Amino acid sequence: IPMFENMFISLWEFFYGNFFRYWMKWILRQMTGKCELQRIFDTYVGAQRTHRIENSLTSSKNKVLREATHVTQSEVDKCVEDIMKEKNINPEKDASFKICMKACLLQISGYKQLYADVENERKKPYDSDNLQHEKLLLKLWSLLMPKNKLKARISKQWADIGFQGDDPKTDFRGMGILGLIHLVYFSENYTAVAHQILSRSNHPKLGNTKVGYSFENCEVKYKMRYSYAIVGINLTEMAYSLLKSEALKFYLYNFVPGIPTMEHFHQFYCYLVYEFDKFWFEEEPESIMYFNLYREKFHEKIKRLLLDSNVAL
Repeated sequence: IPMFENMFISLWEFFYGNFFRYWMKWILRQMTGKCELQRIFDTYVGAQRTHRIENSLTSSKNKVLREATHVTQSEVDKCVEDIMKEKNINPEKDASFKICMKACLLQISGYKQLYADVENERKKPYDSDNLQHEKLLLKLWSLLMPKNKLKARISKQWADIGFQGDDPKTDFRGMGILGLIHLVYFSENYTAVAHQILSRSNHPKLGNTKVGYSFENCEVKYKMRYSYAIVGINLTEMAYSLLKSEALKFYLYNFVPGIPTMEHFHQFYCYLVYEFDKFWFEEEPESIMYFNLYREKFHEKIKRLLLDSNVAL
């Protein structure tokens, strides 16, 4: 049965994409006097509007429309003019079309550019010979440990903020310099919250669980400790994977009326850090050994939230 269902779905997609969709669009244009793009602007707002415009352009048989989702930001104005010419849209009869289309194309091209910018940072390995990288790392220490002086660049003290070894550079391999940029961004912009989370991850307070101040409670809370920096880098990977899979589109299309930038991506990372810390202590995991299990559970929770076209985090 599943095989026949898949076959039916494939046939429907083929016929709809190649025949039915074209005729439905033609009939609706004759009835309304408006093309599909105009009808979308009349019916939808926010992320739904941009998402549907993007799908309409991508699936179009018209080369100008199809390539509109790949233009750079500097080409957007000309692209809008070309679309209006191709679809015979009179700017005097539909004055809002140009404004709406430009806004959508800026969001679409902006998302692609944002991914390219993030990927560029992720691919840069941490370089201990790079003075800017070293300054950024030392800045992280001073932000999180303002009262404790770092005795040496390579030191066991790094474990106090959640790194695995004596030299943090080895922990940035997966996400490159992006992982450090995120840790510093959160610590600099939300310093008080960063201190609270670091304190909770290192020394969880007693009395937060239902069982009170018992030895067992102390043991449970000790097991609930986690490595602040390592988890932060893990969450950078999560934010990156959500951006790459385009799961962040609804959120960014709703959150940013214009061009999404690195700043918006960093803000989303901060949301993940704050929410994961809350999630971790609400879940009360038996041990840090279950970290991957709870990380995936948290990941699925975020992905479900992002499926809502009206999402606002």
